[in-house]
Amino acid sequence: MSTVLQAAPPAVTTAPRHTWAAVFALARFEARKLMLSSPVLLAFTAYIAWIVYTDREAFPALQDADRATQGAPLLVALAVLMTANLAVLRSRRQDTERHFGVLVLLPWQRTAAHALSVVPAALLTALCVGGQFTWQALKPGAIGHGSPAELLVGPLTVLLLGTIGVLMARLVASVVAAPLAAVFFLFFYVMIAAPTGSGQGTRWLAPVVGESTTNTLPSDLLGRPAAWHALYLAGLVLCAVLAAVLVSGGRKAIVAGALAAAVLLTLTGAVAQARDIPPELTAARERVSVTPAKEQTCVRHDGSTYCAFPEWVPRTETWADVVDHVRSLAGAGAQERELLVRQRIDARYGLDGDSALDPSATPDQVTVGTRWGGNRVPEFSAAVASVLVTGAEKDAGGICDGRMVTVMWLALGWADDPMQSLRDVRVDDSVSGSAIVLSPTDPLSMTSGHTDVVRELLEQPRDTVTAKVKANWAELTAPDVKTSRVAQLLGVDAPKGADSCEE
Repeated sequence: MSTVLQAAPPAVTTAPRHTWAAVFALARFEARKLMLSSPVLLAFTAYIAWIVYTDREAFPALQDADRATQGAPLLVALAVLMTANLAVLRSRRQDTERHFGVLVLLPWQRTAAHALSVVPAALLTALCVGGQFTWQALKPGAIGHGSPAELLVGPLTVLLLGTIGVLMARLVASVVAAPLAAVFFLFFYVMIAAPTGSGQGTRWLAPVVGESTTNTLPSDLLGRPAAWHALYLAGLVLCAVLAAVLVSGGRKAIVAGALAAAVLLTLTGAVAQARDIPPELTAARERVSVTPAKEQTCVRHDGSTYCAFPEWVPRTETWADVVDHVRSLAGAGAQERELLVRQRIDARYGLDGDSALDPSATPDQVTVGTRWGGNRVPEFSAAVASVLVTGAEKDAGGICDGRMVTVMWLALGWADDPMQSLRDVRVDDSVSGSAIVLSPTDPLSMTSGHTDVVRELLEQPRDTVTAKVKANWAELTAPDVKTSRVAQLLGVDAPKGADSCEE
């Protein structure tokens, strides 16, 4: 009996079927763990609480509201970075890495699944961003236009930091790497990428680029390269994902080619967003700053003219309501006077500019800015009152006599809470002593004597004081009238504080 020995046939390795279904299944599992992790849950809770707490703007400009959605998602992004990093390192920490050799997924496919697991966090962030912006847009006092590219910054930041966490886990198998990266990121953002001027292109390397002032400009004059910045962030996300897959053993040629394309995409966005402001935008800013009348739409309300930039035309009715209230407290002649309320801005330095507007020398012209609500209402009311009393904004800045009492009564006497309005319109938020009174142009000055008399007037019945103001209007608005004489005419005690502009 003989035995015939035959060589065994070579083993045939067959690629497992439905591999990508397994990738998506692992991604769903990891996404659920990530979303239910304590850091991410706490971050989203703080994020939503921040949205609710900061929702106090009754008259939002949507070109500002879109940027206001970008800062808070950084907290979520940092939480996702550390959680995703720990998820990738879980098999090393628990010594289960060797068991993955029996699974259908290769290391680079597991890496892809981890990268996909951060997508739900980005989608939830996008939902929060959309809800925050929509809530602002639905407010009756909202004006302007938001930018979809600005709204993408928050979700893209979460995607970027989450994928960076995955990449770091494949490069450095240490649980301390992600916290160190978070600290470095915060240092980079605060010390290097903080807003220091619109001409500095390096600040656009940060995911979120804020502005150093609260100026509100027409949406077509912002000059922010929002679309290029969104492209830059999207390119960074692709670079992080593809680099993580490549170092995990992904198909070298295909992944390397895709990574090169992602790097090119990122560089395109980075270079384009760092360009100087185009000459056309500079010229447009100059026009609206120097000759605003050529760019504005004028409407009539109750005998006065209101000229505003196109996006602010719906707000002219609100301005007219304030003007009507102020004029209702004035004497004969002032109630029928036609005012020209003109919106003025200085846009020559973009959002980083914060220069004061010069008072207008045009008779009966009142300046109003682009922001509204809160302190801006009594500021505008004071500007209207000063023009009704003196005739022009340029003359109102030098008031030192008793006319200042009349101005402040007109500005505040109609308010629901005049004492609070008095605090709001003064720089030091006080109701005693001397103070600077805010105005859309040059500020006004109140002496201690002015403050004493105004405070007593605001505590009197409104109708009683109004009748006395109208009866003595000519003398109350006469140049160089003494504050003590104004107090006597209005039936209140003479001022106890000093009554000299030199104080």
